[in-house]
Amino acid sequence: MSAAPLVSVVIPVRNEAPNIAPLVAEITTALADIPHEIVYVDDGSTDGTPAELARLAEVRHLRHRTSCGQSAAIITGVKAARGTWIATLDGDGQNDPADIPRLLARAEAAGGRVMVAGHRVKRQDSWVKRRSSRLANGIRSALLGDATPDTGCGLKLFPRALFLDMPHFDHMHRFLPALAMRAGATVLSEPVNHRPRTRGVSNYGTLDRLAVSIFDLFGVAWLQRRGKRPEIEAP
Repeated sequence: MSAAPLVSVVIPVRNEAPNIAPLVAEITTALADIPHEIVYVDDGSTDGTPAELARLAEVRHLRHRTSCGQSAAIITGVKAARGTWIATLDGDGQNDPADIPRLLARAEAAGGRVMVAGHRVKRQDSWVKRRSSRLANGIRSALLGDATPDTGCGLKLFPRALFLDMPHFDHMHRFLPALAMRAGATVLSEPVNHRPRTRGVSNYGTLDRLAVSIFDLFGVAWLQRRGKRPEIEAP
């Protein structure tokens, strides 16, 4: 029996068939010296994504019968993962897998319960996305104090056990640093590469994100106030 992977790379996708094989090749190269697995969750794709995933022997894949959203896909992937550490990536190829070893090294050096969140310093997105993200990050940081300038970056690394301790709900992926802090973890921010999309089109739009973010923001703030972590004394 093969040893359990150290890192499970969890990738939620919907209609990203052209991006799958190139991204898998990059992950395999970037993690050549690190025990790992690649876990794709197909969030109800209607293109060639299922067939593309089925032909790649190096990929574990699960499929939602209908689209349930990015957070639901991440939850499905983390629950199915076998690694000690989880690295999440967006499936559009804009996150660079070559950054994962550096995030892992920083997390291991920090020790304990820690989340390393990518920070897209030179973001390769439209002006509208960059502007709306900057505004959302400012409001979110002020209200939640989530210790990261770019909580929307899809590249994050954290212990699987930490994620399983968090409350799970729709759109939770936008608030992972705040939820990690609520669960007693330290959040570190790490500059990462960000690349322009070269294949396909975005499947999770800007306007729908903005429409729900205000409600989610106050919900997470409520969770922070209500969260308690008792210290257990040894007998």
